[in-house]
Amino acid sequence: MTKILYIEDNEDNIYMLSRRLKRKGFEVVTAEDGAAGIEAARRERPALILMDLSLPVMDGWEATRLLKSGAETKAIPIIALSAHALEGERERALAAGCDDFDTKPVEFERLLEKIRHFLDKGAPS
Repeated sequence: MTKILYIEDNEDNIYMLSRRLKRKGFEVVTAEDGAAGIEAARRERPALILMDLSLPVMDGWEATRLLKSGAETKAIPIIALSAHALEGERERALAAGCDDFDTKPVEFERLLEKIRHFLDKGAPS
C-alpha cells in the first residue's frame, strides 16, 4: 500500500481527504503542523507528501524547505495545498521546493491525477 503523508491542521480537511484517499487504496499518515510533518516524513518515509502551506508551529513553506534540504527526505514529492489562490502563490510554493501546487477546496480527481503522476514517475521501470 502506497503511503501518503498529509500535513494539515484543519480536522475537517484531514477527515475528508484522508477518507477519500484511503478508499482509493492509499495508506494515509497525518501531521497537524510543519514540525510534526518533518518528523513524520523522516519516520514514515512516505511516497508523497500533501502539504498545507498555512500551518501552526512551522508553516508549510519552511517545512518544505527543510524537507527538500534533508538527505533522507529531499526526493519525496511534495504537492502544496492552499486555500489562497492568489497570483504568485504557485510560483512561491515551487520556489520553496514543492513539486506541484493545488488549491483548496480540493478537486479530488485533479489532485488524484497529480498524485498518480508523481507516484508513476518514481516507480521503477
